[in-house]
Amino acid sequence: MSTKMFGFIGCGNMGSALAQAVSKSVGGSEILLSDPDNEKATALAEKIGAAVSNNEEIVKNAKYIFLGVKPQVMAEVLSPLASLLKAREDRFILVTMAAGLEISKYNEILDAKLPTIRIMPNTPVAVGEGMLLYATCPVITEEEVAEFENALKYSGKLDKIPQDLIDAGSVISGCGPAFVYTFANALAKAGENVGLSQDKAILYAAQTLKGAAELLLTSGESPETLRQRVCSPKGSTIEGVEVLLNSEFDNIVNDTVAASFKRTKELGK
Repeated sequence: MSTKMFGFIGCGNMGSALAQAVSKSVGGSEILLSDPDNEKATALAEKIGAAVSNNEEIVKNAKYIFLGVKPQVMAEVLSPLASLLKAREDRFILVTMAAGLEISKYNEILDAKLPTIRIMPNTPVAVGEGMLLYATCPVITEEEVAEFENALKYSGKLDKIPQDLIDAGSVISGCGPAFVYTFANALAKAGENVGLSQDKAILYAAQTLKGAAELLLTSGESPETLRQRVCSPKGSTIEGVEVLLNSEFDNIVNDTVAASFKRTKELGK
């Protein structure tokens, strides 16, 4: 099998979304796919014009090897591939996306220090609006970082972060969509309770969240400043905001993030 630029071991939701983003940058012909569910890999390959392969061929031939594998089974998947990786004489880079697993853990599993980029993407990469955090080991060059970023430019925003902060960042961006959906669901249900149909309530909640996020990203203003601008004295908005504040909303969110952060650290042990 000829050398390809990108290989994906694992075509689950995240691996699939990232493979689709990469295909928009480099074309499907530069991508190899592997998954325990061959039908899943085949369907994705047909969609993006990639080739179905297997773990062994990917670690022997791809320059960027994406590991879309759950942290609990990473050692089980990687250990049989260690000898193939260590036998390679050309340049390759492991790209890991398992929650909680530091780069040193892969060195331990493989009994070798291999060029590695650790990423933490979130599910909105599927629509090109993701937040993808990444950290690199010292041997990754600036040229490789640029090549990596260019390949993933259609996934959303990329941000390089020190590895000791990537777990903290990932509970905001990686776990965050689930927190946002929980709030959106509550907001929509509250809309139904005051008379809206379900489809209208979901539309209004979703578009409001989207618009508010875009304003926060582009205005240069803090969340607190933007909130104050919506709230007029003795108006309907401040009446609702005070309920949130009096219910210790900030503390609830803090406890939510802390719980996810604790579990992320546990997964890395």
